[in-house]
Amino acid sequence: MAENVFSGIKNRILQMIARTAPGALSLRPRLHRWRGVKIGKNVWIGYDAIIETSYPHLVTIGDGVTIGIRSLIIGHFRGRDSGVVIEDDAFLGPGTIILPNVVIGRGAVVAAGSVVTTSVPPKTLVQGNPARPIATVGIPPSMNVTFQEFSASLRPLKRSKVDASKTEIKNHEEASVPKG
Repeated sequence: MAENVFSGIKNRILQMIARTAPGALSLRPRLHRWRGVKIGKNVWIGYDAIIETSYPHLVTIGDGVTIGIRSLIIGHFRGRDSGVVIEDDAFLGPGTIILPNVVIGRGAVVAAGSVVTTSVPPKTLVQGNPARPIATVGIPPSMNVTFQEFSASLRPLKRSKVDASKTEIKNHEEASVPKG
């Protein structure tokens, strides 16, 4: 699907304005809506966030979502027009990268700097590159929730047998290496 020249210019101008404009709850979401991003109510978009430059209609953002500063949401890659869906009350930390064909579940949290390559279940905290689940979320972060309330609601996930066996192998290798 080839991008129309005039809509491409419009998208890029509106995106450049949205990256630096004030109004994380008002002007930035409005500018991205004008570009074609489907955005719900009470969405907070941080400074310098980039939301799918060429095909903004491939991105859907639910109500109450927070998108951290310098986050990058990519809805297509090399002809794969699969899109991104960010469900209600999700939280993307600063500097996150969301790749195509991903759904961020309702109330999910993506930790700062994480790269999301696969869908995130609802109310799950993911972290890393690639992002992996590390905890369940009881109360998603929002403007009405303190950091202490959010932190207290987290429940660490049990390590899988695969992780346990990797640790066991690593410990065995370390114990096998002669010291001295």
